[in-house]
Amino acid sequence: MLVLLGFAMIAVFMVLIMTKKLTPVLALIIVPTVFGLFAGAGLGIGDMVLESMKSMTSTAALLMFAIVYFGLMIDVGLFDPLVKFILRKLGNDPAKVVLGTAILAAAVSLDGNGSTTFILTTAAMLPVNLRLKMSPVVLTCVAGLANGTMNILPWGGPTARAATALHLDVNDVFVPMIPSLIAGLVVVFGFAWLLGLQERNRLRATAPEIWGVPDTAEKFDGGASDGGTAAASAGTGRSGSRSPGTGSPAVGGYTPEGPSVAVLERTETLVEEKDGGLADTALDPNRRTLRPKLFWFNFGLTVAVMVMLVADLVPLPFVFMVGSAIALVVNFPNVKEQGAQLVAHAPSIVAVVSMVMAAAVLTGVLTGTGMVEAMSAWLVQIIPSSMGPFMAVITGVLSIPMTFFMSNDAFYFGVLPVLSETAAHYGISAAEMARASITGQPFHLQSPLVPAILLLVSLAKVDLGDHHKKVLWRTAVVSLVMLGVGMLTGAIGIG
Repeated sequence: MLVLLGFAMIAVFMVLIMTKKLTPVLALIIVPTVFGLFAGAGLGIGDMVLESMKSMTSTAALLMFAIVYFGLMIDVGLFDPLVKFILRKLGNDPAKVVLGTAILAAAVSLDGNGSTTFILTTAAMLPVNLRLKMSPVVLTCVAGLANGTMNILPWGGPTARAATALHLDVNDVFVPMIPSLIAGLVVVFGFAWLLGLQERNRLRATAPEIWGVPDTAEKFDGGASDGGTAAASAGTGRSGSRSPGTGSPAVGGYTPEGPSVAVLERTETLVEEKDGGLADTALDPNRRTLRPKLFWFNFGLTVAVMVMLVADLVPLPFVFMVGSAIALVVNFPNVKEQGAQLVAHAPSIVAVVSMVMAAAVLTGVLTGTGMVEAMSAWLVQIIPSSMGPFMAVITGVLSIPMTFFMSNDAFYFGVLPVLSETAAHYGISAAEMARASITGQPFHLQSPLVPAILLLVSLAKVDLGDHHKKVLWRTAVVSLVMLGVGMLTGAIGIG
């Protein structure tokens, strides 16, 4: 019964958020509560949830103050030069921008911290995506793909867990999987390029009348008679004021030489424009929050924060708390301005923190009712003995859905040892089982139980269901490619 309820709960949750019948926050609260009561949790369900929530508080604090800090840095203009640099190097071609986003996310993922990766990638690339009228869902998709693939790095967590659970040296697990990692990244970059081409074609289709007109840049640079569309697109905020020094093509259209910058409108609203939102402040070059004279101070402070993140000398939430406090005091000495800045980022904070806390309901019910243990035991039992020689491959395939619906700790310390013990009877080594088990990480990173992905979709103002529609099948492909390459190279064998 627990197995049936567990899988049914997960299925109902996914259907509701992907069909947009409920918001992810409501689905995370209502669905587990109903199924938990059916599982016999009774009044004890509250204690289950609160116990799970205790482990979420530090994560919620980290995400809250990270949003405040990087939102503030965007407000004061720290990333404006980076945006201009990216546009100069990548041009205004959506295909190159999406590929650049994937490369940036993969590079930043080397620090092993998903939250840091998504914060920096979003801060750098979201303004570019918005200026080019590109869908932010594409940004979250490629960032999630890149970070999930890089998550098998030894210091990323899952590989270390797999090695610890099976008493192995972490290098014995990771090093043979390097070809799989490279193959996974190649697939990720391929997906990024294809998504970029799709965005290029979509943008081109919204304004076919200007395609191939040589003087597009001159016609639409700076202003337009149709309600300020061009000006609003050319690097402005809601005021539609023109970006100084942008005489070259700005955002949105295309010329024979490449994309121009000003005209194309999205066929649907991709990002909500609300006062104080991340997207608003990033686009307006004349915003009142700009602090050009404090650029080097803010740059130095951000470098210091990043060093503290990597060094891991003090808890990360405290690093962002102190960083946010210093940044607010220096950039906005006036108390009213400090309060206004905190209020300005409240929508993003509420969105991500509420989702993290709501996720505690799902994890609390799964663990407290025994659903996770029952589902894991059932999956192990249904594997027929004739499939024994393929236990490593089966483990790799199972790791895709199982790590999506349970924590890495639950999978690597609860399920993997049982699978590995069974595989040993068929001559499959523990190291091979550990390597197979980490191939599901690209899929795992998209789980609503992973705080970092909640941060990503919140910063980009993307619906989690929309993100899942675009990213899940692609991450499944990446995971299967990594598993296949592992088999071809002998890192993952058949007994």
